[in-house]
Amino acid sequence: MKTLVRYNPYELLDVSPFGLLDSLFENDGAFGLDARLPAVDVRETDSAFVVEAELPGLTEKDIELKIERGVLTISASGKDETGDEKKEKFLRQERRAWKFSRSFTLPDAADETKADASFKNGILSVEIGKKPETSPRKIEIKAA
Repeated sequence: MKTLVRYNPYELLDVSPFGLLDSLFENDGAFGLDARLPAVDVRETDSAFVVEAELPGLTEKDIELKIERGVLTISASGKDETGDEKKEKFLRQERRAWKFSRSFTLPDAADETKADASFKNGILSVEIGKKPETSPRKIEIKAA
């Protein structure tokens, strides 16, 4: 005896763990929606907060850094080298113009005026100093 099964058009989309839709949301390189977002590490030292981003193929001139209202923003844009498009006929072209922007909310202890950045071997390093710790001040009460 056969069982009657209701038609489900969403089955065609293959939402299984290894399906097409799931692969769109993974950061697995060429097919992920965020494939152009750089990998970033954020760490804290005794005196600063450090943000390190992998930006291979870029130079320090390609990158824009901003700190505004407690938010650090790293952004860049460019066009991949594809040669002279008028003279060449592409059989396949996957490299395109691109841009990205990543923003990070800074902790209250971060001192926005003490920020330094360096770029070496494709790694952007941003160091944001900490504000000096403020301990409660004891107020002496005088007799009137």
